[in-house]
Amino acid sequence: MELTISIILGFMIIGAIYALHAKDLLSAVMAMGIVGYGLVICFLLLKAPDLAIVQIVVETITLVIMVAVVLDSTREELAITLDRRAILQMIAGFIVFAGLFYFFILAIEHLDPLGAHTLRMSETYVNGAVELTGSVNLVTGVLFDFRAYDTLGEAVILYTAALGVLTLLRIKGKK
Repeated sequence: MELTISIILGFMIIGAIYALHAKDLLSAVMAMGIVGYGLVICFLLLKAPDLAIVQIVVETITLVIMVAVVLDSTREELAITLDRRAILQMIAGFIVFAGLFYFFILAIEHLDPLGAHTLRMSETYVNGAVELTGSVNLVTGVLFDFRAYDTLGEAVILYTAALGVLTLLRIKGKK
């Protein structure tokens, strides 16, 4: 599974780099879609279907909005010149990237090996959820009692994304 996730992450990185250097905005938007849908596949491989569902809905809605904006905008490109300020911004961006990468490597060293079972939080869920929640279904008890705020947050994200798309489509339809 590590090899599969590494390959998908490689495609995601290639998609992000292509999005930065694409000459056409529509191609850049589609390349960013590769990154989002690659994340959906990673969530599914890591057995997190709830995150995958939220990601696929938000990614699809975002992609639709971005494609609509690109198709509605002008096709003219601006001439880009490199001055000192642009070069300093690129150097600062590289320094921030290097710092984040360094902390990422430090954080990975403290993680359990992929596939190792740790019962840090799930032990409470498994060994007493029925008594604590009153629900005979463990999944329902965990989702609506232990993780109720998380579930509420996911529902709010889905509702807000759908409401935003409906609002944008309604505004576009009135013009």
